[in-house]
Amino acid sequence: MANSNGLIICEYCDAVYRKAALSKHQRALCVRCGGLIQRHGGLSVQQRLALSITAAILLVFANVYPVMSISLQGLSNSATLWDSVLILSNGPITFIALVAALAIIFAPVLQVGLLIWVFGFAVAAQRAPGFSVCMRSLEALRPWSMLEVCLLGAMVAVIKLAGMLDVIPGIGLVSLAALSVLIIYIAGRDVRDLWECL
Repeated sequence: MANSNGLIICEYCDAVYRKAALSKHQRALCVRCGGLIQRHGGLSVQQRLALSITAAILLVFANVYPVMSISLQGLSNSATLWDSVLILSNGPITFIALVAALAIIFAPVLQVGLLIWVFGFAVAAQRAPGFSVCMRSLEALRPWSMLEVCLLGAMVAVIKLAGMLDVIPGIGLVSLAALSVLIIYIAGRDVRDLWECL
């Protein structure tokens, strides 16, 4: 059997390359299809774990605290992410509520939980139980986590409603913004290097 250490396969066209030592802000692209095959990993495992725990705390804030509060003539109302899913479920578009719950609540929770699980064991230079399933799940969850889309929708709503009502962005919106950046930074980066590190 040939030694495959130091080789990397393009996930788009299956071309095989030798891994190269990349410096900061460098990335390697496939010559055949132009797909990203390798990028410089600037974060240590400890830093990734710390950012994942921070993302979990922000996830709690984003789901518990109101995203925005609106008031008009003394009447006020506030809504959390859960409230938006519940409001969508009380109508003819219940399927949209399920998709929204999956994209803005369940997928990010699973994603952050799996990252903490994998990086928690990786700090001790061990493979987490169910490591291969966790890594495949992280890849599968990446397109389903749409916090940035939810953030964009909330920002549009704040801007549109500000002309008609008194709109106060809540702690949930700030947490959602910070969480979106963290999720993109941690989970959007290549976690496949853990296969070789462990």
